Amino acid sequence: MQLPAVPGALAPSLLAFPLAFGVSAAPCHPPAVFVAFSFTSAVDLIVSLEEDGFVSGFAEVYVREGEPYLRTAHGIMICYWDGIVHYGLYLAMITAMSQRKSYRSLGLFWLGSLMMSIVVFLLGNLIGKYSSDISPAFLLNVPYILIPIWAGARLFQQPRALPCLTAEQVAEEQHKWLHQRPQDVALVLLLVLEAAFTFFRGMVILDCPADSCFEYIYQHEPYLRDPVAYPKVQMLLYLFYVLPFFCLCIYGLLRPGCSWVPDWSLVFAGAVAQAQFSHLGSSLHSRTPFPYQTPEDVWWSFLVTNVLYALGPQLLALRCLRRPAFFLPSTPASLGKKHQ
Repeated sequence: MQLPAVPGALAPSLLAFPLAFGVSAAPCHPPAVFVAFSFTSAVDLIVSLEEDGFVSGFAEVYVREGEPYLRTAHGIMICYWDGIVHYGLYLAMITAMSQRKSYRSLGLFWLGSLMMSIVVFLLGNLIGKYSSDISPAFLLNVPYILIPIWAGARLFQQPRALPCLTAEQVAEEQHKWLHQRPQDVALVLLLVLEAAFTFFRGMVILDCPADSCFEYIYQHEPYLRDPVAYPKVQMLLYLFYVLPFFCLCIYGLLRPGCSWVPDWSLVFAGAVAQAQFSHLGSSLHSRTPFPYQTPEDVWWSFLVTNVLYALGPQLLALRCLRRPAFFLPSTPASLGKKHQ
């Protein structure tokens, strides 16, 4: 039986799944999912290290014959992210479970990161230059979309940890105008700039005939023209999903009581962090053909712009975690409680 082409993981990693999930009809549990995924993360790190020449003899044959798209700059970057960041998140969540502590915030960040990674990877493989290498086994990747969705549903069902605040404290925070919250003013301005940049790059990838778009794609981010299609898919996801989220978050920072902001800010923080790491790394990696690499004369401006773009959602998520009173429901029954 042919093994499925799991995004960012080698075929031997699939052997962990029967052991983790069991062969019976018993339901899966989050610890088993995270243990299995942590194994595939370790394998992904080996793949990326081998493709960059740090180790050899572990995965060359499989990557060449089974998943050649992992040899692209984007494939290497997502393997680095999975092998380092996701692996650390799995260990942290497993540790929290063993100590009966909440892992909800870590899980939501992981959910956004993993979903962004797998969606860009799969769509890029389908429409990019490696689409001719897709076999029927590619359909077996579907479970690796469904499992994170199942895990995400479990995470959202967990009770949110709320601070011990009185109704008066919440009311005082929510009655402050924007100009009375200087940190939120800076955050709103940053999100407005990021929303504008998201829209601009979306127009660039959609072949807008404006001179500014033409200049940008050829002189600032030629990686957007790479036929592997990963950057094109990434910018389209930014345009149709991240841009509306930025607009909703600006609204949430202006109108108190938007209780959905803290949870979804964590999801999008993970998604944008993973996406920007892969995009930045792929733009500068030697595996990207030279015509599509970032020119040296704009290297620093490109780096600063994209790092700031990744920073906005992280600052928003941190603001929601540290000072959530502005986003809490104003009903007295929802205050003064602390869920574990």
